[in-house]
Amino acid sequence: MSAKVLVVGGAGYIGSVTAGALVSEGFEVVTFDDLSTGHAAAVTGELIEGDIRDRALLTRVLREGKFDAVMHFAAKSLVGESVSHPLRYYDVNVGGTASLVCAMQDAGVHCLVFSSTCAIYGDPEYLPLDEEHPQNPVSPYGASKKMVEEILAACREKEDLRVTTLRYFNAAGCMPDGSLGESHKTETHLIPLAISAALGHRAPLSLFGTDYETRDGTCIRDYIHVLDLADAHIKALNRLLNGHKGDAYNVGTGVGTTVREVLAAIGRTLGTEVPYGIAERRPGDPPALYAAADKIRKELEWEPQWTEIDAIVRTAAQWSKAPRY
Repeated sequence: MSAKVLVVGGAGYIGSVTAGALVSEGFEVVTFDDLSTGHAAAVTGELIEGDIRDRALLTRVLREGKFDAVMHFAAKSLVGESVSHPLRYYDVNVGGTASLVCAMQDAGVHCLVFSSTCAIYGDPEYLPLDEEHPQNPVSPYGASKKMVEEILAACREKEDLRVTTLRYFNAAGCMPDGSLGESHKTETHLIPLAISAALGHRAPLSLFGTDYETRDGTCIRDYIHVLDLADAHIKALNRLLNGHKGDAYNVGTGVGTTVREVLAAIGRTLGTEVPYGIAERRPGDPPALYAAADKIRKELEWEPQWTEIDAIVRTAAQWSKAPRY
């Protein structure tokens, strides 16, 4: 289905890739972003620079643009920073989302796809994590996303908002053609950090803990390619545009990969080993996190196409060797 979509946070990593995928599927796209962490060079089509907390500006943009739907990626997302500065996270993530939804109401826009996270679950009580798992986030970042989900669920019930929330696991990889990639001012993700270390662009990687009760002693995570995330957003959006009220879904492969297995895949791709040193475990790092994604497979007919860690790493490495921005 063709429609006009405002991609809020569309200059960031996942937002920019999704915006590009939307255009390739025939959607008309406009990006709204404050460029605090995103990149103008990553934007597909028109860019409107602004703050998600600016309700008046958002209302004007939505009214004048006659949008059919919104995709919402704008957020602060550094767990460590959220612990040190929790108010920033509640202000932008919770307050900003409330501002956006109010602007949507004012402008008569009723469809929203929201970028959420598996961090809302906290330490796993069982694996794989399904959508019914108890929600006990261990950081202000995770707590802020949980609050937003609660707000959106209430709006779905009482405020005529059709909304789907997608709970990401570990987003990874880049566009295979090298056009868009992961470029954070403060990088915290394992794959780009490890590739950068292997290429000699940074100091050796710190491997946080090698004594977990896993198959090789390192943490297990579920790495989901950014293009598969974009596909999940488009499938969720189409269902909303067709009249469905929306729901919440995990977006992961269901496959757990250890840190050492990621480093080995990077070594195979680059032909050189990732240099690293052993460090103490980080507080709050569970031994394993991976998704049960049966619900999104069944209800949205979504299926990840990038299920091998080597394939995911290859795209990330291609970008790291020659980033555009």
